[in-house]
Amino acid sequence: MRITEIYASVQGETQYAGLPCTLVRTTGCDLRCTYCDSAFAFHGGRDMTLDEILAEVAELPAPLVLLTGGEPMLQKELPALAARLLERGYRVMIETSGAHPLDALPAEVVRIVDVKTPGSGESHRMNWGTLEGLRQRDAVKFVLTSEADYTWATEVIRERRLGERTEVLLSPMHGRLPPDALVSWMLRDRLPARLNLQIHKYIWSPDARGV
Repeated sequence: MRITEIYASVQGETQYAGLPCTLVRTTGCDLRCTYCDSAFAFHGGRDMTLDEILAEVAELPAPLVLLTGGEPMLQKELPALAARLLERGYRVMIETSGAHPLDALPAEVVRIVDVKTPGSGESHRMNWGTLEGLRQRDAVKFVLTSEADYTWATEVIRERRLGERTEVLLSPMHGRLPPDALVSWMLRDRLPARLNLQIHKYIWSPDARGV
C-alpha cells in the first residue's frame, strides 16, 4: 500500500471528534475538490506492507484508527488492512469521497461518506449507491462553501431521508463559510443534522500536518 503518513492525534471531526485516534493516510486521490486540505497526499508517500503498517499502528496509543487520504478506497489492500486491524481489537473508521463502492469493507468499519457539493467541483463524481447501506453508526458529511451548497445539501438530506438512517454532518469550509451563519440556517430550517467543525484547525494551525 502507498502511505503518506501514520500518526496519533485526536479525531478532528465527525461524530467521533475529540477521541484519541491513529490516522493512517493513504496516498493518491482521483478527485480534485476545491476545498481539499490534504492535497499533499495526492503524490509521494512510501510503499508499505500490511505488516509494516500494523507494526507502526501498534506503536501508537490510540485504539481508534481512521483510514483516510487522499482516497483510501483506491488502495486495493485497504479492505484487508481494515480486517486485520479489527482482528487486533481496533475500532476502525474510514473517510471516503463516496465516489467508490464500499462493499469490500468489513461490516464493522464505520463509514464516513463525504457527499460532494456543487462547490467542491466534483459533485458529478458522487456514487449515490454508497449511501444506501449506511447505518446509524455511520455518517454522511457535506462540506459547504456557500448558502447555495447548504440549500443543495438540504434537498439531498430530505429527498433521501438521510436523517432517519444515519448521522448527518454539515461542515462549513474553514476560513470561507462562517460557522455562525451555518448554525442560523440549520436552526431556521430545523434540519436533522450536526454541525461538524474541524477542531484540529482550532487546536493547531489550519496548515499543520501530523496533528
